[in-house]
Amino acid sequence: MKRFILSLLLLTSIAHSHEPAAAAPKGSGLKVLVYSNTGYYRHPEIPKINRWLVLLGHENGFEVDVTEHWKDMRAKELSGYDVLVLNSANELDKVLPEEQRQAVEQWFASGKKGIVGLHAALVHQTKWPWLNALGGCDFNSDSDYAKAKVTVNPAAKDHPSVKGQPAEFWIEADWTNHDRAVTGLPGFNVLLRVDESTYTPVRDYFKTRNGKPMGADHPIAWTHEPATGGRFFYTEFGHDLRSLSTPFVRQHILEAIKWAGEPAKQAVK
Repeated sequence: MKRFILSLLLLTSIAHSHEPAAAAPKGSGLKVLVYSNTGYYRHPEIPKINRWLVLLGHENGFEVDVTEHWKDMRAKELSGYDVLVLNSANELDKVLPEEQRQAVEQWFASGKKGIVGLHAALVHQTKWPWLNALGGCDFNSDSDYAKAKVTVNPAAKDHPSVKGQPAEFWIEADWTNHDRAVTGLPGFNVLLRVDESTYTPVRDYFKTRNGKPMGADHPIAWTHEPATGGRFFYTEFGHDLRSLSTPFVRQHILEAIKWAGEPAKQAVK
């Protein structure tokens, strides 16, 4: 992990070495660990998204390390981070030993930590019941990369990850169908929904594999603040760089990370 992190940090320093020093942005002080190992299908752009996240942190005043090794998910190592980003890290019971999964649970239970799940982070997680409950659902199928209409939940329009967006807007992405909607679950707050009437929700591959659309209530981004403490944020965005590179999704994920880490920042004031 150390050599990989160093190479990413060198890329950021080279890319920005010509820029004048600037005041520290609002995200200053957060320490973020990105975990991107997979037990199921591996999205080809995971390495590019890892780099994108490192640059996002570099440009917004927080530190981002990247790993795919279970040793970096031990309690001692996790204790140095405020936010854990699961970059399409799926079927984690296959790649994270039980001891490390318990370490994540205990780390989150402190109440001052946050987890951000991108795209496939809620795919095949039923054998890790804690994460499955934290996310609220699991994977059923998905669409092709398609342009679709997205709506902002009026009750959540002031959340920083969606603030300033119109009530409806169109955007291209790969849309995931979950096995249930999280709407109404205790502690959950839906931020965005996608309108399935504006695209084909189940691609051909899944039409013969019990793939099902979600219907009128298809959340694509939400938060969960369990009574036991901690903050969880999930978004379907993150399949590849095409949507991440848009101004909205860049803001969406930046603010998700900052929101997830806010309790840690408040704790040190």
